[in-house]
Amino acid sequence: MTLLRIRIKLPDRPGSLGTVARTLGAAGADIVQVVVLERAAGRAVDDVTVTWPDGASLDVLCDALCSARGVVVDGVWRTSEAPGVFADVEVVGQMAANPPNGVVALVEAVPKIFGADWAAMLTPDGTVVHASWQAPDPVPPPPLPLPSGRAFTGDDGVRYACVPVGGATQTLLLARVAAPPFHRTEIERLIQLATAAEAVLGVSAAA
Repeated sequence: MTLLRIRIKLPDRPGSLGTVARTLGAAGADIVQVVVLERAAGRAVDDVTVTWPDGASLDVLCDALCSARGVVVDGVWRTSEAPGVFADVEVVGQMAANPPNGVVALVEAVPKIFGADWAAMLTPDGTVVHASWQAPDPVPPPPLPLPSGRAFTGDDGVRYACVPVGGATQTLLLARVAAPPFHRTEIERLIQLATAAEAVLGVSAAA
């Protein structure tokens, strides 16, 4: 089975998510997790993590979802793991238990939490402090924006999210390939996680 994340827009009304669940089940997918990213103006944006049969066409999945009234598919991409309910708390606990390896724990955890392909901690000059095991070697140096949490797209089409850590002495970078942009809710969550990391490790430790 393959683990997928699906970003959908759907009407924000009772029964909409149930319709999506039934549609996914009929297509052959099993829901693992649903994360609500946004609710506004009668519409919702959700990230749905599902298991999908190996080798089965993703077109079948997308066509099924698009047949549900009011549902729009923003993107479908593979993910390595569905985060636990308290994934952020777990990684903060790991950093607190072993501060010398706190940056390593943070960088290795965030790809699965945010459904990214890889992550890296960089200094302002682009030096790699640590990169997750999925990261390319060498890590391609994207043009980092100003030191504030934000999402952007590289020239190669890769979706990035970045947030300063340790008083802007470092930048935590996440990358998604063939996936939708990072949502503002995800950026806010990433900022909160980086702030917690600074509190646990201290600015000097994070740096």
